[in-house]
Amino acid sequence: MVQLFKCLLKAEKKIVRPHLRNAFMDSLRLTVRGGHGGNGTPKYGGIGGQGGCVYFVAKENISLRNVAQKYKTKRIAASSGEDSSKVRILGKRGLDERVEVPLGVQVLDESGKMLGDLNDDSATCIAAGGGAGGCTGNNFLGKPGDHRTVTLDLKLIADVGLVGFPNAGKSTLLKAISNAKPKIASYPFTTIRPQIGIVDYTDLRQISIADLPGLIEGAHANVGMGHKFLKHVERTRLLLLMVDIFGFRLSAQHAKRNCLENIYALNKELEMYDETLLDKPCVLLLNKIDLKGASDILKSLKPTIKNLESGLEMCPEDLRPSKLIKFERIIPISAKNEKRIDVVKDELRNVLDSFAEEKYVTNALELREQLKIKVGERGPKIT
Repeated sequence: MVQLFKCLLKAEKKIVRPHLRNAFMDSLRLTVRGGHGGNGTPKYGGIGGQGGCVYFVAKENISLRNVAQKYKTKRIAASSGEDSSKVRILGKRGLDERVEVPLGVQVLDESGKMLGDLNDDSATCIAAGGGAGGCTGNNFLGKPGDHRTVTLDLKLIADVGLVGFPNAGKSTLLKAISNAKPKIASYPFTTIRPQIGIVDYTDLRQISIADLPGLIEGAHANVGMGHKFLKHVERTRLLLLMVDIFGFRLSAQHAKRNCLENIYALNKELEMYDETLLDKPCVLLLNKIDLKGASDILKSLKPTIKNLESGLEMCPEDLRPSKLIKFERIIPISAKNEKRIDVVKDELRNVLDSFAEEKYVTNALELREQLKIKVGERGPKIT
């Protein structure tokens, strides 16, 4: 028995596989505590130092996994304020605990109330304030700091959100169009966590694309991991919907949906989760156009896809959305053979730029005319 116990002690620890060790993390719970206020001195009227606070700072190139590895106990506490004494009447303030978190983090308390939304670099949020120092108002007794459990909820910030059902070719497209290296296979649910790719242009312009794991019907009600994936669409500026031109069938227990039905189904899932998502500009990609029979399907469905309202009567009632999405572009592609990938890159940029112009420049045409006049005035005169 003793020998067996020794063998167990000498047994090597199981090595965690790299893809699990570095798994994407988009939610983290932490217990935070502000520092206790220092006590005052009634004899001298001294005031204790205020306790330090715990605050979060948004930084680039930081992940929630970095935070979890740094604070392995999931507990973060600031230091207490210094007691007042005859040597130091005013006690020193406790040191703050500064926690760097990734951009796009929302800080939520136990009730779900949002304490902070950190979308910009160096944006801060105080999660736990320090206790007041002892003084005449509290009988010279320092007060404890805030103590609460918070959830860091990460929503990816990207220019484009790539959405579709499993096995539509999203990861293949992301690999072809950007510098990302997602796992690709011919079976559903290859992508199990969001991937970010950067599209580079010759003039050094860059566009970020978030490839979200395949949705399934009922994602809006958190079926599968619906909310965990759909929440990442909220921060994107443009939706990139991708469907298989030949349709999709999740399993033998599910009915096969054709291309048009899948478009309606994606429309409804987005609508049921958050109707405002349908107000975002959207581009539709019809994948696998290089396969035999695809051109005939495209020819028959394209008029209806261009005018989704005309096909609502034929759409099954369980897939019928009440608010229809509007497509800025409809692009047939072959992600596998990288057919028309350049067209996708150009159109994504054009749509993003045009909507940015409408949003931030109220009088774009008038501004262009003014610039032409000014440039003409400054230009060299030809005699």
